[in-house]
Amino acid sequence: MTNLDVITAAFKVWGREFYLDTSLNQVARELGVSKSAFYRHFRNKQALLDAMIDHFFDDFTAFIKTDYEKALQSGDPKGIFILIRVIAEYYAQNANAFLFSMLKLYDFNHCNRNLPEELRSRGVDFGVFYNNIAKNYFFDPLIMQCTFTTLTFFMAVFHKREKSLTNPPSNEAVSKTINTIIAIIERGLGYNGKEIEALDYESLENRVTATINDLEDDPLLKAVAGAVAQAGPWEASMEQVARRSGLSKSSLYGHFKNKQDMLRQLFMTEFLRIIDFARQGARQSAVPQEQLYLVIFSIAVYLRSKSDILVALDWIRTRRLDFDKKETKQRFIKIDNKKNGLPREFEKLFEEININPLPGADAARSKASHGGGKSGGIEDSQLVPHWVLFLIINTLMRPAGTNKIKNEDIRFLYRFLTLGIKGFKV
Repeated sequence: MTNLDVITAAFKVWGREFYLDTSLNQVARELGVSKSAFYRHFRNKQALLDAMIDHFFDDFTAFIKTDYEKALQSGDPKGIFILIRVIAEYYAQNANAFLFSMLKLYDFNHCNRNLPEELRSRGVDFGVFYNNIAKNYFFDPLIMQCTFTTLTFFMAVFHKREKSLTNPPSNEAVSKTINTIIAIIERGLGYNGKEIEALDYESLENRVTATINDLEDDPLLKAVAGAVAQAGPWEASMEQVARRSGLSKSSLYGHFKNKQDMLRQLFMTEFLRIIDFARQGARQSAVPQEQLYLVIFSIAVYLRSKSDILVALDWIRTRRLDFDKKETKQRFIKIDNKKNGLPREFEKLFEEININPLPGADAARSKASHGGGKSGGIEDSQLVPHWVLFLIINTLMRPAGTNKIKNEDIRFLYRFLTLGIKGFKV
């Protein structure tokens, strides 16, 4: 047994138990060895984690480096898609590495490694690449963040639907998915650029901000949100909520059956409040392009005004890329039960404003309606609301903090969603 054998096993265990802490006992069982034998390779879990991170960066940069250099040397505006394609290919072929990197490396608030420096030391300097593409595109870090967040979201959808942790996807499925992701990143929802530029953003924003102060918080759920924001949903306890609310732990059971019920009520209630506020915003216009912006801005304003709720939702965003839905685990928070109206109610909000489908969605639905099976892959138009929410939360959780997120950032996000990076060509 080598160090690489241990690291490989650890990635597999992480993939199966992604929302729990990977234990050394689990890795030892995966290898079929005793824990004492394991300790001859890594003295503790932190040492193993450090080795996993180093292995990920070594493997990732080795895979993309040739195409990175090709993209860097390309004077063609399409050069950026060379890099996007090879990164998507790596993640499509390595489900465990993808999941590990999303949960451990790209969580802004919980990663203790400097990602740009790790890549730079291995010969892949994204800073140089960004400066190079600025010749063809209006460059802003948020645009690049939206680009790679979109890749992340749809790659997670792909792996979940393909059950990639146990069934490696076919080359055909990988190729089709990468092409679709490229199309989404390139042109977004495919709106008309002139119509998007013509929107009076400030006027639309004023309609929403005029109503935000009308929202009232439930004091008890606010205490739950504060506990989740501080400790995360898995570690937040009834005792923490009791201290924050000024109630005794026993009295909390008059409101919640258990911790699971407490967390479910928090997320269900907040989702419904977000939907109601966004719907109220959409009703202030009859123009589809304006309605979409009003919905996006309403969600952003709501979450920007409630930092604890935002952080609580971000915990779910970064820890529920649930490829296999291990719902038997007690620490899994199920907030999308159909009988509770979510996420169907969230999807319905976007259906009401008649937005454009994702690239390929119409063809996929047509195939399904003519007996070709259900519309699989990532072309499903019902994914749009979830993609939008994923991008909004990711944008608001940038390291600068929610108070630093300007209205202009939300406009950039909207432009990316509707036009893709093609909407930022110089």
